[in-house]
Amino acid sequence: QVQLVESGGGLVQPGGSLRLSCAVSGSIFSINDMGWYRQAPGKQRELVATIFSGGRTNYADSVKGRFTISRDNAKNTVYLQMNSLKPEDTAVYYCNSRAVTAVLPRREVDYWGQGTQVTVSS
Repeated sequence: QVQLVESGGGLVQPGGSLRLSCAVSGSIFSINDMGWYRQAPGKQRELVATIFSGGRTNYADSVKGRFTISRDNAKNTVYLQMNSLKPEDTAVYYCNSRAVTAVLPRREVDYWGQGTQVTVSS
């Protein structure tokens, strides 16, 4: 079993900051890409940011310059530092990890966290 446990969501005023964390545990051999997605009410889930195994990052245009994704490979954890938050950032944020299973035959699988609510409101 592989688990992704997210933390750090909550209520924040516009202009404020939050830091999300997602720890991956379980029967994995290695982790390739890690990322964050979000889904606002009535909207489709969208990519927020990705960090690849080599450290290269990719961001949605709407968060560039405000959000920073990082990872700690020793802890199998990915972070999302969110600054200058706006009401339109309000959504459930989901962690994603593309990992190789430890069980043979090894295969690459997408795993998802349970989601954490981020609400930006005054």
